[in-house]
Amino acid sequence: MVERILAPVAAWIIAVISASGYLGIVLLMAIESACIPLPSEIIMPFSGYLVSTGRFDLYLVATAGAIGCNLGSIVGYEVGKHGGRAFVARWGKYVLLNMDHLAHAEHFFARWGSITVLVCRLLPFVRSFIAFPAGVARMPLLRFHLYTFIGSWPWCFGLAWVGMKLGVAWRTDPRLSHALHYADAAVVAVIAGGVIWFIGREIKKRRARQL
Repeated sequence: MVERILAPVAAWIIAVISASGYLGIVLLMAIESACIPLPSEIIMPFSGYLVSTGRFDLYLVATAGAIGCNLGSIVGYEVGKHGGRAFVARWGKYVLLNMDHLAHAEHFFARWGSITVLVCRLLPFVRSFIAFPAGVARMPLLRFHLYTFIGSWPWCFGLAWVGMKLGVAWRTDPRLSHALHYADAAVVAVIAGGVIWFIGREIKKRRARQL
């Protein structure tokens, strides 16, 4: 059931990037940074795959991803600034965000202060929620965006680089080409599996807590 629902999400991610180019990357990464479950671990590697085809430039892909992170983070920052934990407690479940996610981000922020925004942008999962405690703490907006961009760029670059290298391998290694037949179909399968795994895991966690 979950697979039937989420497979179109993966196809939509591919369609947005394929049709909209760099702007599509900005849009999807903005959604991811606004705490909506579109994992950057899926978005950026597929963008890197398109680098291997000659469609995109690796550095521009990373920059587009980082810009998207900044734009999406505005939502988390403003919600944290004006709504705080009460907003997450009431509405977080609709985007697979819970108090545990926020608690991890708040722990990092309480210990390390503003530099946490930069560091946590390099960490899976926590990176998407760090804007909330930054907003609660009313971190200076210019510093927040500067740290967000500096931390997000290498993350986006690294994921895109992996996707690019895999794309090159699929296209140049005859053994892989023979096994996979069509690189595009393989990428679709990987992305669909990644999205299904990520969201399915969050749904299982929520059901376990309700028991």
